Amino acid sequence: MKMRKVVSVIGAGNVGEHVASLLALRGLVDVRMFDIPRKDGEKVIEPVKGKALDIRQMLAAIDIDAKVEGYTVSPEGNGYEALEGSDIIVITAGFPRRPGMSREDLLEKNLSILSVICEKIKQYAKEAIIIVVTNPVDLMTYAVYKMLGFSKRKVMGMAGVLDSARFKTFISQEVKVSPKDIHAYVIGGHGDEMVPLISISNVGGIPLKDMLPKEKLSELIKRTQFGGGEIVDLMGTSAYYAPAASIVEMVEAIVTDNKRILPCSVYLEGEEGKYYEAEDVCVGVPVKLGNCGVEEIINIPMLPEEREMWRRSVSSVRKNLKVVEEMLHARSVL
Repeated sequence: MKMRKVVSVIGAGNVGEHVASLLALRGLVDVRMFDIPRKDGEKVIEPVKGKALDIRQMLAAIDIDAKVEGYTVSPEGNGYEALEGSDIIVITAGFPRRPGMSREDLLEKNLSILSVICEKIKQYAKEAIIIVVTNPVDLMTYAVYKMLGFSKRKVMGMAGVLDSARFKTFISQEVKVSPKDIHAYVIGGHGDEMVPLISISNVGGIPLKDMLPKEKLSELIKRTQFGGGEIVDLMGTSAYYAPAASIVEMVEAIVTDNKRILPCSVYLEGEEGKYYEAEDVCVGVPVKLGNCGVEEIINIPMLPEEREMWRRSVSSVRKNLKVVEEMLHARSVL
């Protein structure tokens, strides 16, 4: 009888390997990592197996008991048999956007990768809950939801937890209070049009809008919206510590069934779609997470100016969704 939950991480680059490491350090789950090999001349290198072994040895050094395994897979989909038995699958695999690459090129490349992965998930792990991290995350979450055909409660994208963590960090630096005592949400698409909600943000119960002038609040909003770009400018690559920790936050909420309310990119329709004016789209909203996945979508109140920002954010996601839908149609998914 299987006792521990199994979390499979597909893609063992910077984000994926940190997800695996943090999950292993928590000691809550067993971890399986999947990634493609690379070549060094004639030699085939399997980094995912080396990373898994390195993490296991780290755990032994600090007396933590958790199982971490690495599996080399092919771009064509060979080697995914170990997905069987996965309770949660985190997808970080994909290309980063490179100089000269159009958004459509990036979408096409990542959609091609995710279509292979989705076929293998359907073959080996039909009961798993899926967390999509591959960018552009709202569009990729939509694509994965459509390609898998799973319940909308079992497919979600990670972005809002990360964006909210950045927002809390900037507020903490400004008001000089621990992030533990700051409550703040960022909703909407994971891009420049994301919506940091000032109206419900508070520090120890005191409304943020009562603590800082409007000009400073506007600065916090802008810095949050371009938080990812700030790190790229400083490091020369996209972030991985905070994204990995954000994914682990979501995984832990599901595994422990602790009913956390976290902002995630989810498929909206019906009553929630009407409230958010966002039918047939995946975009970030607060949800209650438990062991069944998304247990409830929370209709969060917004001021008129926030609602206007929200509409712009949804419009931005929907504009690029047409390209994804065309690609899915070409693959006979929709």
